[in-house]
Amino acid sequence: MSSRRDFFTGAAALVGAGLVSRAGAATLPEAPIMSSAATQPPPSPPNGRPYHPVVTLNGWSLPWRMNNGVKEFHLIAEPVVREIAPGMKANLWGYNGQSPGPTIEVVEGDRVRIFVTNRLPEQTSIHWHGQRLPNGMDGITGLNQPPIMPGKTFVYEFVARRPGTFMYHPHADEMVQMAMGMMGFWVTHPKNPAQHAVDRDFVFLLNAYDIEPGSYTPRVNEMTDFNLWTFNSRAFPGIDTMNVRQGDRVRIRAGNLTMTNHPIHLHGHEFEVTGTDGGWTRPESRWPEVTTDIAVGQMRAIEFIADAPGDWAFHCHKPHHTMNAMGHQVPNMIGVDHRGVAEKIAKLVPDYMVMGDKGGSMGDMEMPLPDNTLPMMTGQGPFGGIEMGGMFTVVKVRKDQKPGDYTDPGWYKHPPGTVAYEWTGASPGAVRHDSAGGKPDAKATIEVTVRKPTGHQGHH
Repeated sequence: MSSRRDFFTGAAALVGAGLVSRAGAATLPEAPIMSSAATQPPPSPPNGRPYHPVVTLNGWSLPWRMNNGVKEFHLIAEPVVREIAPGMKANLWGYNGQSPGPTIEVVEGDRVRIFVTNRLPEQTSIHWHGQRLPNGMDGITGLNQPPIMPGKTFVYEFVARRPGTFMYHPHADEMVQMAMGMMGFWVTHPKNPAQHAVDRDFVFLLNAYDIEPGSYTPRVNEMTDFNLWTFNSRAFPGIDTMNVRQGDRVRIRAGNLTMTNHPIHLHGHEFEVTGTDGGWTRPESRWPEVTTDIAVGQMRAIEFIADAPGDWAFHCHKPHHTMNAMGHQVPNMIGVDHRGVAEKIAKLVPDYMVMGDKGGSMGDMEMPLPDNTLPMMTGQGPFGGIEMGGMFTVVKVRKDQKPGDYTDPGWYKHPPGTVAYEWTGASPGAVRHDSAGGKPDAKATIEVTVRKPTGHQGHH
């Protein structure tokens, strides 16, 4: 992480003098940047009230300075280059060197001042999604504020009134700016650090892009046909694992800023939805789940006890959302034996590969790809290809993972006799339905009476 101190020498001239005096800031706070796409260790709060920091998956938390009791942050809206996964980078727009931008962490009751400098080629703003704040700080260009023009800096100031899970994103040309990756996470911790306390607290945003194979910049006019589905702008196998200690109480918070809903599924454990962007859910309103659907613009916080050791999949349950660079104009060849046809085509197109019956699974296909393009399904596990991409990662539960240690423990070492294996004995015989008397009856029939509805008599 580095600072833009040199760039901002004398940068207060970018801010309107009236705004600076109202904010009570003589100079702008530093604007740290992050170039690494790896998950950064959670920082302990250097000052202010204590809290338990979150871990931003493949991201980081933004440092602040204290100025007369006010927490001051500095966000830079700018073009960035984000590594989606090893072998592919994208030209995106984001904040402070990354997309999504850094997570902002504050404590309930904090007075917060955020300086936002626009280094984009067009005007922008920031909406603080889910916050209770003065109307003029809500960030809707034209409705609540003038636009932040290129080269200018605006100041947002309000009190973080309630604890919870929030987001920030533009409300200016948002079809373009959000499609280019402009978004970030916000966590307001409770005044009492013991309230809602967990052992591990992970956060990330769900986002999607349409980047043509071989290109670097998203198509911002896309509405439905996206080909890259990501956690925090990272696609599997570029998404870091979530590494926890057996017995930990784990919270995972996710916000959805894509164009569709995502049923997020955890293997090996049950969880409860303990929070939304509207606040914490009451304990009596919760029930066990293994999948929770996160709609567009929503946040969900789930919690579970990581009591089952192993490497447990965590992913969106829409099959196409665990794939990369997926094209949809593909004919259905299931049930067609096209080996002879494939041999003839291969003589004309040497790299031709087929999918479907007698063709091979997508995970086994290794066709040449354009530069800067990810395979549809990739990533290797201890037993071979995982055949996943996109919105997929692994929760690694280990007995010997130390408290506060987020390093990857490697693949799980299964106890003897606990791994599925190939059966090499005789095949079991087929079992027929036993209709009566304990013997299979090939002539048994079942009578079914169907009554067609004739109207709505008796309904009022």
